[in-house]
Amino acid sequence: MSNRLLTHLRHVDLAVPDYDKQLDFYAGVWGLTKVAEDSGISFLAAEGSPEQYVVRLRKADEKRLDLVSYGAGSPEDVDTLAEQLLAGGVQLISQPGKIDTPGGGYGFRFFDIDGRPIEVSTDVDVRQHRKIEEKEAIPVKLSHVVLNSPDLDKTREWYERHLGFRHSDTLSSPYVGDVMHFMRISNQHHSMAIAKGPHTSLHHVSFEMRGLDEYMRGSGRVIRAGFKKIWGPGRHLAGDNTFTYFLDPHGNTVEYTTELELLDEDTWHPHVYDFSQPEVTDQWGTANPMNELIAKESFNDVDRGCFVAPPV
Repeated sequence: MSNRLLTHLRHVDLAVPDYDKQLDFYAGVWGLTKVAEDSGISFLAAEGSPEQYVVRLRKADEKRLDLVSYGAGSPEDVDTLAEQLLAGGVQLISQPGKIDTPGGGYGFRFFDIDGRPIEVSTDVDVRQHRKIEEKEAIPVKLSHVVLNSPDLDKTREWYERHLGFRHSDTLSSPYVGDVMHFMRISNQHHSMAIAKGPHTSLHHVSFEMRGLDEYMRGSGRVIRAGFKKIWGPGRHLAGDNTFTYFLDPHGNTVEYTTELELLDEDTWHPHVYDFSQPEVTDQWGTANPMNELIAKESFNDVDRGCFVAPPV
């Protein structure tokens, strides 16, 4: 695909058995705002974001990733993308049309190559948002999402070919080969990354904080609340962003970050970074060392809700 039709990441939707506990976490210690709720479904916004919501929670018998949603520039772009996906053999879940979620809009859903439901939408009403103040340690917006795939290169190629993602950087290791591809749809270093995992699942969801002080204050608040910190605080080399990773009540990995790199896309060339080097995983040297046990935390549970998509 030569023309980039996606503009940004909108929201990530999660299904969980213990809905009340999950809602308490995201609308409490994590710092999101519940803007709507109805019959075991809640919509949570980030105060600094114009998006109607950045996380949707749904009560279900089994944990799963319900949806990853991206924005498009216009209804015409949505229609064009749907036509291109159909021509490319991608299975649509719905045809382009009116979206019946907060903010409305026009869009459609389809399965990616690993069977994840993906949504693309436009003309969603802008939410009244505000500037996050100094020392206010709550998320400004949704930063990026990372997805586990058993076939890293195949998934990367699918997103490049069908959705216009571009490759920013790769993490690799002399022991296990490539472990992560960072992918972008704007000058932001990555809106999505694909991680090498034993099965299809969610790797982590990342939320951007106002700055370094707010990032540290937020990380400290979650630690003090007793939630499990997996890794951090530190600063990655690829993307140059800060990181602290936690587990939510259902074992999904969530991240606070800030200062994610903005690229000059005309001159950028992807790097391959050696993931076994400590300065690659953490430039500061402040985070606990990366090891197999930490990596396995983000493999997450097998996502049995994913459709087995055709090999396109």
